[in-house]
Amino acid sequence: MSGSQDSLHDGTVAFLPHRLNRQPVVVRGLTADELWVCVGLSATVGLVLGIPLAWLASTLAMVPTVIVAAIGMGVFVCGGALRSHKRGRPDTWLYRHLQWWVALRHPAFAPYTGGRSLVTRSGHWTTRRSAP
Repeated sequence: MSGSQDSLHDGTVAFLPHRLNRQPVVVRGLTADELWVCVGLSATVGLVLGIPLAWLASTLAMVPTVIVAAIGMGVFVCGGALRSHKRGRPDTWLYRHLQWWVALRHPAFAPYTGGRSLVTRSGHWTTRRSAP
């Protein structure tokens, strides 16, 4: 990049990237944070399913096998589903949606997710003005 194209005559920067503070997409439309949550939940499901299967098959190797398979399926399925839900929405939509969901369904946990600052009132809004 040449300096003459990126700065104006008074020394201010003319080019400011608008995606500078966004998290990059890592796998199948998931950012790094979303990928870790997806992998963690998938591994938990794999562990829960793998323990009974290991007992039925009488082999301990079934547990890590089911965990790895569950992580693969979870990233594939969750990545596709989340990508379609996030399409056309702002970057922070998922996090605000989760905060809203926790604030409505589990109000005791709302202070831990920052959900107390959200407006959760439903109904008609009025300006309380009288007709002229």
